Amino acid sequence: MNVKLLDILSQKGSTVYSIHPEATLAEVAQAMVDHKCGSLVVLHEGNMVGIITERDFLNSYVSTKKDLTTLIVSDFMTTEVVTGSPEDCVNDTMGLLTSKRIRHLPIVDKDENLVGMISIGDVVKAQHDQLSVENHFMKSYIQEVPTN
Repeated sequence: MNVKLLDILSQKGSTVYSIHPEATLAEVAQAMVDHKCGSLVVLHEGNMVGIITERDFLNSYVSTKKDLTTLIVSDFMTTEVVTGSPEDCVNDTMGLLTSKRIRHLPIVDKDENLVGMISIGDVVKAQHDQLSVENHFMKSYIQEVPTN
């Protein structure tokens, strides 16, 4: 059984929280609290131009020590966004997230349209669920095998 990111999105939904590049970090903080999320896709005229994560937010605040209402998203967002495809498998995605040391992955379709967002937690849950099913079938198989 090869679980794909599309399977995760079909269960969790395709909601992606976003913010614009000229928003302040105070607005980022409020949006993350309101949506109970750890990242926001940065959209300009409907196009993804970056991502801002909790890590970006903390690094920017600690490095500048300025008022969050004076700091602008475009100055602190990650512009080289790593993305996934709905057809990517969970195991490969876990490797990607681990090697890139990221926890949030925007999912884009073949036309580069943003179709969802997954987190490392979503991937871990999907792997756990997959292993639980495989474990169940293995136990059933072992119990049914006749012994001579």
